Amino acid sequence: MEINQISSPFVHNSEQVNTPLKTPAQAQESFKAAFQEALNAVNEAQHESQQKTQLLATGNIEDLHEVMIAGQKASITLQATVEVRNKVVEAYQEIMRMQV
Repeated sequence: MEINQISSPFVHNSEQVNTPLKTPAQAQESFKAAFQEALNAVNEAQHESQQKTQLLATGNIEDLHEVMIAGQKASITLQATVEVRNKVVEAYQEIMRMQV
């Protein structure tokens, strides 16, 4: 009776598991870019809300729903960003409390 080896891509590529996908510098840049993109989206939502509010005040826009939706969208994105910031600060503080 002949015994054949089980062929699996996981077995052949096991050396790739031990190599990091990104260096710490690359990961830092990736996080920075993602965070910057999120902050830009929050800023755009706030700016859009402010513009629509001004248009409503001057009478150039009649749809109150559109203004309220833009305001709520800006509010929610800002709240989410503040919560992410709080979690990042909390994680940093937890790391700083660790004893080495």
